Amino acid sequence: MPRGGSNVGTGSGAGAVGVTLAALGAAAAASFAWGSLVERKLYTLRRVSVPVLAPGAAPIRVLHLSDLHMAPWQHDKQRWVSELARLKPDLIVNTGDNLGHADGLEGIRRAFDAFAGIPGVYVHGSNDYFGPTPKNPLRYFTGPSQHHTGVASNRLDTEALEAYFAELGWLGLNNAAGALDINGTHLEFFGVNDPHRNFDKLELIAGALDELRENDPFAEDATWPEGAPAAARSTVTIGVAHAPYQRVLNSFVTHGASVIFAGHTHGGQVCVPGFGALVTNCDIPRRQVKGLSLWRHALRSAWLNVSAGIGTSIYAPVRFACRPEATLLTLTPSAG
Repeated sequence: MPRGGSNVGTGSGAGAVGVTLAALGAAAAASFAWGSLVERKLYTLRRVSVPVLAPGAAPIRVLHLSDLHMAPWQHDKQRWVSELARLKPDLIVNTGDNLGHADGLEGIRRAFDAFAGIPGVYVHGSNDYFGPTPKNPLRYFTGPSQHHTGVASNRLDTEALEAYFAELGWLGLNNAAGALDINGTHLEFFGVNDPHRNFDKLELIAGALDELRENDPFAEDATWPEGAPAAARSTVTIGVAHAPYQRVLNSFVTHGASVIFAGHTHGGQVCVPGFGALVTNCDIPRRQVKGLSLWRHALRSAWLNVSAGIGTSIYAPVRFACRPEATLLTLTPSAG
């Protein structure tokens, strides 16, 4: 048998491998092009309902915004967010990471000015304090991203952001509590500063809630409404955090939250169709990395809405099988 016969087989095998590698490379390039040029701008509104109000109560429409990572030149994102005001929400819940650039507040103003006059609450994420930095995306597979102490050149103007939110009339819930009366229901909020940076102070929640309730004019002798006993007033307790670490969610359930809002995960940002998120950037189970679910702890439970977020870091501008989103979550009466 001629020796050349074996050489022909080897050449065919090498050619097949080359074709396969080329095909994989083309698919990867196409996927990256889709994720970076198209999908990350396919802004999506997710609508869900949560039955937590008292029977007969008027529904409350909550617009959940998270992880805008705003840069001043991102006009398409700014327009889309601004147009959400047409939904006429009763409440805005903002779960942080608003800024993605030193001048990001310019874009945040263009996005949020339309919400002036709508009640809101907010907490901070790390990108409300520190600007983004380049990272190796493969490091996310080793666990939640690590942060180094921020240097002065990387600090963002958090005070200016808070001053703007105060102009809008929004309540800050960074290791604090607050309350609003909306559509006849008393909403009691508590929240923590960014858990991803270990800025959360869970030990302060009980005291903040006690102080909130002690200063409530309707808590004891007052009547609510129209002469009804104060005890008849319907109250819903809501927890708000940027990053949904299990220690935070468990504490929120223990402190009586019926609904919890969080962001941070970006829904995994790059997902596999049919499988879902590859990483969560915290310790929440992958199946709860985005969307509405129940969080159970110590024989109690709360509805948990984790937003996949609206933006990405300017150093990782890609989404795949995970569209950017806001959520219109309607609180509705329970069955009984």
